Amino acid sequence: MTAPLWIFDLDNTLHDASAHVFPHINRSMTAYLQQHLQLDEEAANTLRIDYWQRYGATMSGMMKHHDTDPDHFLFHTHQFPDLANMVLREPRLRHVLQHLPGRKVLFSNAPKHYAHAVLKLLRVDDQFDDVMAVEHTGYRPKPHTFGFMRLMREQRVRASQCVMVEDSLENLRTAKKLGMRTVWVNAGQQNEACVDVKVKNVMQLPNMLHRII
Repeated sequence: MTAPLWIFDLDNTLHDASAHVFPHINRSMTAYLQQHLQLDEEAANTLRIDYWQRYGATMSGMMKHHDTDPDHFLFHTHQFPDLANMVLREPRLRHVLQHLPGRKVLFSNAPKHYAHAVLKLLRVDDQFDDVMAVEHTGYRPKPHTFGFMRLMREQRVRASQCVMVEDSLENLRTAKKLGMRTVWVNAGQQNEACVDVKVKNVMQLPNMLHRII
């Protein structure tokens, strides 16, 4: 595998979403559940977490149990009046991506308007050949296999030609089962069976190329 297809997750992979972005999304989703399910804040927050843990995405639980329109949900839970100040950009990221051999695709459970906006703020939008957001998976977010299969079909690659770079172990398990190489972006925990290479952050990727490909 000399020039693989690199499949990158977005949040907590290409940038740190934990500081500002994820708390904002969590508050927005809790507020959405409060409004549309007539719940108090505590009950809405508990249900949001429950759906996320059970289905991999709060949206999936809302669709399954409340017939929620996913576009409506995504639009109202991904409003960022101050996104430019919430996205923490690593200046070296562009250099790192430029020095990875092969094409690059973004594969995110986020909606497309948010994914494109963040890539632009990170100043790496021109480094990606394609973006697969949750709309392109038929609203079946990772770790569901549908998006993985569609991505490979559209990119005309086999799983063995792909390297998945992710912070989520559940998503990497799907990638590994399909036959992809896997890179886990994680600073702390011990390695797992579904992980080929573990890095503290994506800045380490060029130094790990010999182990990845």
